Amino acid sequence: MGVITHEQEVHSSIPPERLFKAFVLDGDNLLPKVVPAAFSSIKVLEGDGKAGTVKLITFGEGSSYKTSKHVIDEVDEVNKVFKYTVVEGDTLIGLEKVKTTVKIEAHGSGSIIKSTSEYHTKGCHEITEEKIKEGKEKAKNIFKAVEAHLHAHPHEYC
Repeated sequence: MGVITHEQEVHSSIPPERLFKAFVLDGDNLLPKVVPAAFSSIKVLEGDGKAGTVKLITFGEGSSYKTSKHVIDEVDEVNKVFKYTVVEGDTLIGLEKVKTTVKIEAHGSGSIIKSTSEYHTKGCHEITEEKIKEGKEKAKNIFKAVEAHLHAHPHEYC
């Protein structure tokens, strides 16, 4: 098993508190609404939304994947940190798990969303740079869709 780590930063004009509320704390409701082609539903299978919570993500028709099961590792509302591990699903082909940390930091009047993903491979399986780039682009598009929604609805998540 190997571990491949990739980092990404996305700038947003939305303040960190509002972005964290929308993207992390209410993401189960907001993401299928804002990006239905990517997310059909996000359901809590067990837990209360904090560490240890298990969620089933059902991807939308625009995705090449069907489902993914995530375990929440940490939700830190004070420091705007969200950690989760993908433990099941067709997104894990050749992977044992994927651990992701998302940190939303203040930057001017907006935010920087910093994400770090650790891909834990099975055996000698390798992930191509093309697949990682594709995943990063999808993640960036999701962040930007949430940002656009928040601009269009300025009174939500205040």
